[in-house]
This record gives sequence, structure tokens and C-alpha cells, in this order.
Amino acid sequence: MLDLIDGPTNAGLRAWEDPARWWPRLTAATAHLTAPVAVIDLDALRHNAMDLLVRAGGIPIRVASKSVRVRAVLDAVLKIPGYRGILAFTLAEALWLAETHDDVVVGYPTVDRASLALLAADEQAASRVTLMVDDPAHLDLVDAVAAPGRRAEIRVAIDADASWRSAALGHIGVRRSPLFTASDVARFARMIVRRDGFRLVGLQMYEAQIAGQGDDAGPDAPIIRFAQARSREDLLRRRAEIATALSDIAPLEFLNGGGTGSLEFTGSDEAVTEATAGSGLLGGHLFDGYRSFQPAPASAFAFDVVRRPSADIATVLGGGWIASGPAVASRQPRPVWPAGLHTLPREAAGEVQTPVQGRAAAGLDIGDRVWFRHAKSGEPAERIEAYHLVDGDAVADELLTYRGEGKAFL
Repeated sequence: MLDLIDGPTNAGLRAWEDPARWWPRLTAATAHLTAPVAVIDLDALRHNAMDLLVRAGGIPIRVASKSVRVRAVLDAVLKIPGYRGILAFTLAEALWLAETHDDVVVGYPTVDRASLALLAADEQAASRVTLMVDDPAHLDLVDAVAAPGRRAEIRVAIDADASWRSAALGHIGVRRSPLFTASDVARFARMIVRRDGFRLVGLQMYEAQIAGQGDDAGPDAPIIRFAQARSREDLLRRRAEIATALSDIAPLEFLNGGGTGSLEFTGSDEAVTEATAGSGLLGGHLFDGYRSFQPAPASAFAFDVVRRPSADIATVLGGGWIASGPAVASRQPRPVWPAGLHTLPREAAGEVQTPVQGRAAAGLDIGDRVWFRHAKSGEPAERIEAYHLVDGDAVADELLTYRGEGKAFL
């Protein structure tokens, strides 16, 4: 069983800071395994889990399951004091996780009628799962599936837009909720509390333009820092206004904000009672572009060389495990060992093959192993049945992914 609290650890040595030892060690530990090989390093995972708590400044962290998709990791992290609850990405997943966890918030609105019917018919699940809503139509759909008098009371949380609306730059952030101002949220909250069969228990405001955007790379870094600073000012004011407005309408259990990339800011916001993080546990390379923190590369995957199309190019089988978001370099897997490799701009990482080029490519033979880091964290689990847990110099366990357990939610 994966244990992140007890047991010896070498995390204090920060071995990942010496790539010339870190990556060959993983190659040796997994040499008996057929590629593609995906690993999670125990010491690096422990380091990241503890570092996230420090960065959050004392507020509880809700674990974003979308960015993990491995139940053993979710279970182990939630045993650490300071972590509390799960932010799921679909209702079907939430119902599955609620069989063993008593606090599961669905991070996105759902129109899954079959899962809503299961939720409405199950008193225990209904007491453990919270739906995300931002439109009266979400409530209407629940009632259409099961009328209030013939179902369990449904817990709901309001999703409010945390983007920044700039007069000069336009909409900065992701397109989520239509609810933006305190009056927008309060009006919807009053509608919820007047309806039978629902209980308003929380609020979510996810600042993607801060949490999901690095501020330390490229020519746009000064503009990004400016926009993030202005967005933080706006959020501190607006979240406080929304929290005050809701305090007169319903007693909330949580006001959720943040993500891995914005924990310091989220933890400093007095209106917020909990933060969310997930990707930072496994440490994708997207976070290499942040000034405030640097997670350990706790997860990685490797492919074997199957072709040598030219003297300076080696081609591995597979590799196109692309992260969500715009199809730019920051969302693509990055070759990290041997050092000095890069993908080709006209081909990039492909589903069936990925050519790599660079000073180390000439020394790669057919059958050699190339290590990649993923941009984010959740998507690789949709490609593999298990991560191999590496403890020290050896594989200590297999950690089944959702796919390995026969689940595919989205």
C-alpha cells in the first residue's frame, strides 16, 4: 500500500536535481519492463505533497482527481493532515469515488442523466457528493430526472467566474461560469435556497489565468506578470464581496479557489476556506515556467527507440501524450533524458511515433530508452493501466490507473 507519511525517505536529498543520476536510475529500475513505461517516484511524490501544503499556508487542500487518476495516490495523499476532500471531474467518477470517500465535489456542471438518477436514489452518495451549478437549467435537469419529493436532497455549489476582464486585453482566463459579480452570484444563490430538494453548500472560483499560466518564461512574461497582478487585485475584492453576499443567504461549508500554480495567493485570500491542487503532486513540466515554486518530476514515462531515420535523429514508438489546452510546446511531452533532445517542430510528438533530435540522438541505438516528462499530469493515466512505483533503485509496486481499473470517465 502506498504510504506518504511513514517510512524512510530520501526526499531531503532532492536527488532529481542531478539529472545524470536521476534518469539513468529510472532506466535501470525499469529495464525489465516493456515500453511504454510510466513511473512515479516515491520520494519525489512525498516531497511534492508536503511542498503543496507549505505553499497553501495552512488552508486545507482538496485534491483534483483529474490531475491524478490513480486511486492509490488519491487515497495516500488524503491521509496526510492538511488534505481534505476530492474535486472530481465527472459525476460518474464522483459516484465511484464516493463509495470510499465522504467528500467529493464535482468540479464541472453535469448533464449525465443516468448518473443523476443514481445520485438521486442513493442517500449515502447524495450526502457525500456535491454538484457544481451556475445556471437554473442545471437545477431543472436534476428535477426532471427525479422530482424533489421523490429523491434525496442534492448538495450543490456555485461556480463563479474568476477570470479578469481587462479593458485593454479583453477576457483573461478560461470561459467557465456566466456568474461574475456578487449580485450575479447572490441572485442565483437565492434561487437555489428557495427550491425544494437542493442544499447550497459551497462556492468555487478557479483562477486559471494565475494557477495555469507560468510567469517566468518567454517574451510574454512581463505581460503575464502584469495581468496576473491585476487579476489578483480584482479577485481579492470580488471574492470578498461574493463571500459577504452569500453569508446572508446560506451557511456555506467551503469557498474553494486556486490550483497548483496559485497556492500562495489562494492561501492568502481571507475569503477562501480551501484550495485545490492535483497536477503539482506529479510535477509536469508546465510548472518549470513558474517563479514561485519548482515541483519534483515525480512522474515520467519512457519509450524505446525503434528507428534511426538519419544520423542525428532517433525515433521512439509512441509519445504523443498531449496535455489539454492549446496545441503549443508547453502542452506537449518533453524529452528529458538523454539530455539535449528535442522533438521536431514539423512533426512533434505523435500517436505512433516521435522523432527526437539533438546532440544525444546520434548516440542512441535501436532499443535504447528515452524519458519524457508530461506537460500536466492526468492525461498519461488514460494511456496506461498502471504506474510503476519506484522506491530508491527498484520498482516497489504497481499503482493502477483509472484505466487499469476498467474506468474511462472523460
